[in-house]
Amino acid sequence: MRYHWHVRRLSKKSESASASAARAKRIFLLSPANAAGKRAQLLTREGATFGLARRLQNGGLPLGEAFSFISGLYFRGKLAYANAFASAPDGVPGALVITACGGLLPPETPLNREQLCLISSAPVEASEPRYRIPLERDARLVASHLSDDCQVVLLGSIATNKYVEPLLAIFGDRLVFPAEFAGRGDMSRGGLMLRCVREGLELTYVSIATGERHGPRPAKLSRMIASNRTTTHSKSSAERSSR
Repeated sequence: MRYHWHVRRLSKKSESASASAARAKRIFLLSPANAAGKRAQLLTREGATFGLARRLQNGGLPLGEAFSFISGLYFRGKLAYANAFASAPDGVPGALVITACGGLLPPETPLNREQLCLISSAPVEASEPRYRIPLERDARLVASHLSDDCQVVLLGSIATNKYVEPLLAIFGDRLVFPAEFAGRGDMSRGGLMLRCVREGLELTYVSIATGERHGPRPAKLSRMIASNRTTTHSKSSAERSSR
């Protein structure tokens, strides 16, 4: 199953994001949600009747929306952050989602139940050919469209090699990650990215090849304003199921 990329028209960004885009080209790679978790089983269950499940059954549910439901805060944060701050070269999406065995796909890619299960059916491990071969194929295609000064920002785990090893070999020094991720768990990263979007402030990017990927646990984020407390306080098991 393959999908053609298309150039996305991004929504209006904050002044800070626009200024950043003027300085540098930047695309984002988003790690996938865990399609083996309880929320994924709920979404893909035959006969499920809630809205998202019915859209999936009819082939009209975008990948990003499906993973946001499965993962919760972490993936919502990654997707919102990438949409806010991407500045992609012509012909390359500003955000691409890493999948377990479907390579890199735009978050707008519409899926049905069978397709979602198919692209999620392999272990996300650097030693797994079903995961690694499609990922490397698509990463090379992306790299062929990028200038040397275009950053590729990995929004995902940098503590293990499952993303770093295959991507670093292809993107080299262009592959970076947010320095503020070091020491944070998934929930903290998700909340941090949503806050950055709301405030129009980008994180600090450092090279994966030379940057410090581990660090002490930072202080907890201060509470969001009242209208966002539901998002901040949600700590369901589904939100711990991202990769």
